[in-house]
Amino acid sequence: MEKRRVLTGYLYAGAGAALFSTKAIFIKLAYMEQSNAALMLALRMAIALPFFVGVGLYAVYQLRQSGKPLPGWSLTVRALLTGFIGYYISSLLDFEGLVYITAQLERLVLFTYPIFVMFLGWMFFGARLTWSSVLAAAITYGGLVVVFLSDLPTGGSATVIGTALVLGCAVTFAIYQLLAKKFITIMGSTLFTSIALSGSAFACIAHYIITSHGFDFSSSPRFFWLAAGTGFFATVLPSFLVNAGLSRISPQSTSMIATISPLITISLAVWVLGEPFTLADAIGSTMVIAGVGIYALTDRTPAVPLRQAIEKPNLAAE
Repeated sequence: MEKRRVLTGYLYAGAGAALFSTKAIFIKLAYMEQSNAALMLALRMAIALPFFVGVGLYAVYQLRQSGKPLPGWSLTVRALLTGFIGYYISSLLDFEGLVYITAQLERLVLFTYPIFVMFLGWMFFGARLTWSSVLAAAITYGGLVVVFLSDLPTGGSATVIGTALVLGCAVTFAIYQLLAKKFITIMGSTLFTSIALSGSAFACIAHYIITSHGFDFSSSPRFFWLAAGTGFFATVLPSFLVNAGLSRISPQSTSMIATISPLITISLAVWVLGEPFTLADAIGSTMVIAGVGIYALTDRTPAVPLRQAIEKPNLAAE
């Protein structure tokens, strides 16, 4: 029974990672129709919003049935602000970045967010930093540089702008991950995710209304259905699948399974979008995936913190 539970967890996590990988493909296909990041993001979140509100209401119902207290207004507002960082600012930077760069480069840049979690956690949240994690970061960003330099001659300044925007997305999503941990512990992952995503969905819709000076959400049928696909197949469904996987297997195992995400995005980008895939892309992509994989794998086992190794060197080595 336990083996079946673990296997099911791997299947759920793998399916969730695969569906998350399709986001950039949906967006790039939509931009072929109409290059409007704000509208794409607003429609995506409008499609996803009813699902997250429904799940949130069910989570509240379960709390009432169990007699547990509901989160107070202060906690709810702080959860909303955390979601604002992770799914409004972060998503906006990501969608804008995809205007300028390929789906392959976007996925590789965004895939580096666990490394930002590591460094920001060490700097501001008292997390440990190990030599193996620093090595993983060096490999990851070395690979990213290889892919970036490969795309630079063709994309020029657009590659620089797009990469910078998606790096900003990775940083803000890493901040969200670090801040979210406390709220998930207190509120539970289902209720927190519903509050965070519902609040950010309203922010994304409001952003479009304000920047477009009106309530005109008209688009071509193809653009709308691609936005709807992004909202359901690349947002709602994978969110629930990954959560279902996390309930059965460890976060580290889920992180390792997530390494298939760039591979799927790259394959779809070449097959569906016709993006080129060069030897430099292959080398850089392998390095990025390997670096994040090493970090996820070595994070499972205890290691000597880097700060401790610097402050208290091994006297035997002298």
